[in-house]
Amino acid sequence: MRIAISLGGSMVNKEEGTDWNYIEKIKEIIEKTDDEFGIVVGGGYTARKYAKEAREKGANEFEADESAIAATHENAEAVIKGFKGLAYSKEPKDFKDAREAIKKSRVIVMGGTIPGITTDTDATLLAECIGAKRLINISNVDGIYDKNPREFKDAKKYDEMTHEQLVELAAESDKRMAGTNFVFDILASKLSARSNIEVHFVSGKNLFDVEKAIKGEKHGGTVVKD
Repeated sequence: MRIAISLGGSMVNKEEGTDWNYIEKIKEIIEKTDDEFGIVVGGGYTARKYAKEAREKGANEFEADESAIAATHENAEAVIKGFKGLAYSKEPKDFKDAREAIKKSRVIVMGGTIPGITTDTDATLLAECIGAKRLINISNVDGIYDKNPREFKDAKKYDEMTHEQLVELAAESDKRMAGTNFVFDILASKLSARSNIEVHFVSGKNLFDVEKAIKGEKHGGTVVKD
């Protein structure tokens, strides 16, 4: 089975640097399976830093996106290094490259692609490209809420929801700006709906849930499916 993972940059890249211990833990979970994985790594702290610095120098949003994407490539290279031979040694340049790479290795890791789209969208496009019907979104949020749980104490978490519901929520929060955080961007939501990709949202801090999601088992996060 092929599985796509959108690995939040905040999980592997923090202000103090790369979290090699966390990368090792994700590697150990993947090693327990016989599945094939297409992983897209986000930018995390470095992407926000690069985008901010670019804007301060007068960059437009396209250029800020380019700066943030550079951070995702740095993080992808770190994951490849941390996986110690488990992943394909070269980061795919694009989705066609990824489709060929996964024929040579059961794990491929890449960063972002073009300005204007997020790594959530990249991961969904990768899932479509390699034929993955399950996408695991690993971030610092433990699921999908009806409103921002950091701002509203009465925010309700969904155990399950439809693709249509996800699209509606994403439309409310997607600002199309590099370095911003939102549940799952509108394009990624629509792409997962058109290909009926089952999307699992779990907290990267809960490795038990991460492993359950990868196996397609019940977990404490949110599952999106029709």
